[in-house]
Amino acid sequence: MRTQRLAGAVISVLALALVATGCGGDGDSDSDSDEGGKTKKAGATAAADRVEPLATVPEPALPVTVDSADGTKVTVTSADRLVPLTGSLNEIVFTLGLGKRVVARDITATFEQAAKLPVVTRAHDVSAESVLSLRPTLVIAETTTGPAEAIDQIRDAGIPLLVVEPAKSLADVGTRITTVAHALGVDAAGKELSSRTAERIAAVQKRIPAPGDGGKPRVAFLYLRGSASVYLLGGRDSGASSLLEAAGAVDAGKESGLDKDFTAITSEALAKAAPDAILLMTKGLDSVGGAEGLVKIPGVAETPAGLDRRFVAVDDGVLLNYGPRTDQVLASLVEQLYPDGA
Repeated sequence: MRTQRLAGAVISVLALALVATGCGGDGDSDSDSDEGGKTKKAGATAAADRVEPLATVPEPALPVTVDSADGTKVTVTSADRLVPLTGSLNEIVFTLGLGKRVVARDITATFEQAAKLPVVTRAHDVSAESVLSLRPTLVIAETTTGPAEAIDQIRDAGIPLLVVEPAKSLADVGTRITTVAHALGVDAAGKELSSRTAERIAAVQKRIPAPGDGGKPRVAFLYLRGSASVYLLGGRDSGASSLLEAAGAVDAGKESGLDKDFTAITSEALAKAAPDAILLMTKGLDSVGGAEGLVKIPGVAETPAGLDRRFVAVDDGVLLNYGPRTDQVLASLVEQLYPDGA
């Protein structure tokens, strides 16, 4: 999963999901399958397993003292050995051009350049011992990173540890990039990357067709893990709303009145959301057996999306990152939502 925030939501509603659903299971279907001509992995995400660093490698100008999101101040004196504790933070550091300074990764950092780095998380919990064994000069975490005991242990060892707010929307992309860049002493690179990302997002949005007679497409975000019987419908705080709205769509879960991040999928909830399309992570779609397994989840087959087999799949490692590759995520959404007009 992209973030600990979503992982926490999954845990909190798992019991409810098990009661409300009695379906699904692991599947090995290829998420690239073109079931009914509607389900595919767009070319934009097919290449999304690599980040694109800036052309010029910046040299950190340190020390700097920065405000941490947990209320402390952190002085960074060296960027020689970096440990970003989420996939999104790893992506930012690598794209700024400082990938050679990264000595570890979170399990959600799935892009190619980070693949050989040691993993310092178990599930979504940080292993303080693993982090400290790598002698980092700076650890970057999010407010959702835990457990708290591991964070305290790293700080107690004298390691500078910066906490930043997680990204929840497109509006957070530039702020996140410049915050991390400032902490690393590469402000100019941060501004360059923020501008590059904003320009690319804007370019994608120019390709979005005007709404047709039926209005904007209604898209429901489903988080699925068939092996764990987790079947969730995203609401207002799922993290997907901003992407869907930027792609010219309506978040069907949010629009139907779901104020929480996720709720267990029920036939009633899906009928109320009435999505024209369903957005999923590729592993989630695979975990239920692809498109054929998805329509067996109660309520899915009866939605307009289920009837048309209109399913949109985006790679797990980028969908909710809200970082330097958000333009690729948005391009994938646009390509799949408007195959005839983007």
